Amino acid sequence: MTTDFLSPRPLRRLLVLGGTGFVGRAFVARWLATAGSGATLCIPTRRRVRGHALAMLPNVELVEADVHDPARLDALLPGVDAVVNLVAILHGSPAQFERTHVTLPQQLAAACQRAGVRRLVQVSALGVPDGDPAAAPSHYLRSKARGERVLRAAPELDLTVLRPSVIFGAEDRFIRLFAQLQALVPVMALAGAQARFQPVWVEDVARALVRCLQDRSTVGQTIECAGPEVLTLAELVRLAGRWSGHVRPVLPLPDWAGRLQARALGLLPGEPLMSCDNLDSMGVPNVATGRHPGLAALDMVPAAIAVVMQPVLSPGRTAEDRRRLSGGGD
Repeated sequence: MTTDFLSPRPLRRLLVLGGTGFVGRAFVARWLATAGSGATLCIPTRRRVRGHALAMLPNVELVEADVHDPARLDALLPGVDAVVNLVAILHGSPAQFERTHVTLPQQLAAACQRAGVRRLVQVSALGVPDGDPAAAPSHYLRSKARGERVLRAAPELDLTVLRPSVIFGAEDRFIRLFAQLQALVPVMALAGAQARFQPVWVEDVARALVRCLQDRSTVGQTIECAGPEVLTLAELVRLAGRWSGHVRPVLPLPDWAGRLQARALGLLPGEPLMSCDNLDSMGVPNVATGRHPGLAALDMVPAAIAVVMQPVLSPGRTAEDRRRLSGGGD
């Protein structure tokens, strides 16, 4: 059982919003390995099939529920000791960003107050401004900033905010996607090639979430989750090609051409690789600012991207290899 330090109340039951996603799955595994048999995780999902693997884990309750429905959110909170909110979108209309990143936190804060739940860890993003949300260049960053502001304005919450950079791992949709693309095309025409990132391993984000929940001294803090290296998007694409055995020339596009490419990609079925709003977001360096504590404040040394992704992307790796390599330890 994990104790919420400086508080007599142990964390017996967590509500994890977005628990079936990429970061959510890593956090669930890490929490269960850390907390032992005394803690239960409640994970709501709109489609139960998405969480089938999680439902097989001990001490996990998978509940079919739409967390955007205030009544369902109210029903999930009684008996909960802490909430982790991982719900986010990278692509969508202004209304969808508002619903996901602002309205849901508003509803969550109100529901927590009604249920008497104080502890909340919110996952946001690097690049979110500390000041006026309107200063951010994209719908994504502006909505993330307003969501943070809503939660900080709720005095009844014991809030910690995590701001990760782009997150990589064996099951990511970023580095692996660029590796797959380079197996198909002779040249990588790239919008936002000079955008700067400080990629962080999904297992390090999961560990940071666990440590924030364990340590009451993180209440009221914003933690910047970033890896040890700052790399441009072009550098990341070249690394993905090299590690996967599909080295391709990278052709940086001017802004006007990048926006044409983003609009074209947005017309394709499924989740787009890039949108104009993504390009706007990349106008802000996705790197640690130093204005807030980093992973060192949690006694963590983040993994370098090459250590994780080079063996994952190496030709001949099987799905089982990727699952094995995606696991992490302290």
